Amino acid sequence: MFDPMVLLVGVGLLSIACQYWAYRVKVPAILPLLITGIVIGPGLGLLDPDLLFGELLFPLVSLAVAIILFEGALTLHLEDLGGHGTMVRRLCTVGMLVTWLIATPAAHFALDMSWQLAFLFGAIVTVTGPTVIVPMLRTVRPIEKLANILRWEGIIIDPLGALLAVLVYGYIVADHGGLGATLMTFGLIVLVGFGLGCLAGFGVGRMLRDNWVPHYLRSTAVLTLMLGVFAASNAIEHESGLLTVTVMGMWIANMKKVDIDDIHEFKETLSVLLISALFIILAARLNFDSIAALGYGSLAVLGAIIFLARPLSVLASSTGTGLNWRELALLSWIAPRGIVAAAVSALFALKLEERGYAHADLLVPMVFLVIIATVVWQSLTSVHMAKLLGVRAPAPYGFLIFGASKFSRMLARELIDNGITVQVADTNWDAIRQARMENIPAYYGNPISEHARRTMDLSGIGKVLVMSPYRQLNPLVTYHFEGVLGKGNVLGLSLNEQGNLASHQVSEAYAKKLCLFAEGLTYGRLASLVAKGATIKSTRLSESFTIEDYLEQYGSRALQLCRLDPQGKIFVHTVEKNTRPGPEWRVISLITPETAEEKAAREGTSKQPAEPVAQAG
Repeated sequence: MFDPMVLLVGVGLLSIACQYWAYRVKVPAILPLLITGIVIGPGLGLLDPDLLFGELLFPLVSLAVAIILFEGALTLHLEDLGGHGTMVRRLCTVGMLVTWLIATPAAHFALDMSWQLAFLFGAIVTVTGPTVIVPMLRTVRPIEKLANILRWEGIIIDPLGALLAVLVYGYIVADHGGLGATLMTFGLIVLVGFGLGCLAGFGVGRMLRDNWVPHYLRSTAVLTLMLGVFAASNAIEHESGLLTVTVMGMWIANMKKVDIDDIHEFKETLSVLLISALFIILAARLNFDSIAALGYGSLAVLGAIIFLARPLSVLASSTGTGLNWRELALLSWIAPRGIVAAAVSALFALKLEERGYAHADLLVPMVFLVIIATVVWQSLTSVHMAKLLGVRAPAPYGFLIFGASKFSRMLARELIDNGITVQVADTNWDAIRQARMENIPAYYGNPISEHARRTMDLSGIGKVLVMSPYRQLNPLVTYHFEGVLGKGNVLGLSLNEQGNLASHQVSEAYAKKLCLFAEGLTYGRLASLVAKGATIKSTRLSESFTIEDYLEQYGSRALQLCRLDPQGKIFVHTVEKNTRPGPEWRVISLITPETAEEKAAREGTSKQPAEPVAQAG
């Protein structure tokens, strides 16, 4: 047996390694975490969580699951349930019910589970979740409509499925043999859960909205208060705590004028540190005897969940949505299970084993098997399925523009008019409001936040242009999206207006990325040109009007921004490398107004430029 400190540090290091590996290969992090736990636990026998934590294991897992459910509930806004299309709403209600009712008898008959445990298992596996869906969507690249459906289904069904599982578990532990006693106990659990959850949610929401605590204590205060409510709820009515914190999170999420973005960011750090280690520990508690006890029945359950429950839930939810059979087929193919399923199953199994429920030891290995099978199977096959069905989006040539200044909006409008996918992001509400008024897709907030990771649609985005005035945030955005999109796909404006002081210079590595449009071009310079009346124009080249003629005609008045080839592929103009345009290419430039002398010189030339094909600004 290793020293406990060595084991704890080792679990922490392994959890970070798993997160980094998942980040590099673009797979859901839960997959390497669970596999690592199985390897170092029942595989190599290096970690025995029961021996390491002793009596603290159950309380630690309980608190961690409470945090997971509370955070998931914070993401559920009721308007999302009805605001992202009929298909999403039905998948999260009708579809969830269909999955539950199919997975339940499959587990009962194939694994010989009691009906109580089978209903609990069925409720747990209704949950997908954004942590497994979003990385898969980046690889699969389904068309925008399907990507939005799958992403929002994962966001909304996460807390709803958890709520269903908690209610089913509450009914199981309330079952004392007599129907009257069972209903009374279950009613008390529901009453305390909803009553105390609503009351605590309202109180914490008021605390946040009215700034009762200083800003630096907000996240810590919310976390500790939530854990206190969880413990108090369990003290009032045993097993009501999980329901209470879930309802509490939903209440806070739907209160008006309550800003919880900083709490989401705090949770992101906490999840990497705490939840990643938790899943390694949970997987390490598995034993091969329990896995072997599943037998061939586990394959029947997997088949029922993947090939029967999901297609039927999609079909039952699709009436009147206008989706064709190819789109429905891909939706039926993609439904990986994630963090909530793993955490909730492990906690409930611990509690039910303590109560002596038969076959409770089958719950965790079966749920983990569903998670691993769905993530691996669908990660390996979904790209080919999307291609086969013809519902995979083309290569991502679109742009995310960080900074919604007037120039950024002019460029975005021009690119959209030329058929290029564009989205702008900014933390300045006035700029975002102007973008939306101009029908430019816009995200209000920090594009590298946890909220953005879950909700921003980057399926058609291939490059990021960093053109904001936020000098401290620009490098963070650059390095974040380089990790997502790859090096060379994130470009920014120069920062040389900071002067020559060494303390004001950016790193040499970052300076190489500041090569957008022209050498030394800054945000201030662009704003100045736009203020003086510069406009963005697209000009089509031809055999008789080449790029040389274009440059001769416009001279220094033209700041080249992008070039589009005849197939619609776009090339951003940079300091380092540019593609020579030919006939039928389009050159997009920022054109400054010509002076009287320049106009006279132009009118004296024999060759005139082609008519601009579009103009913005």
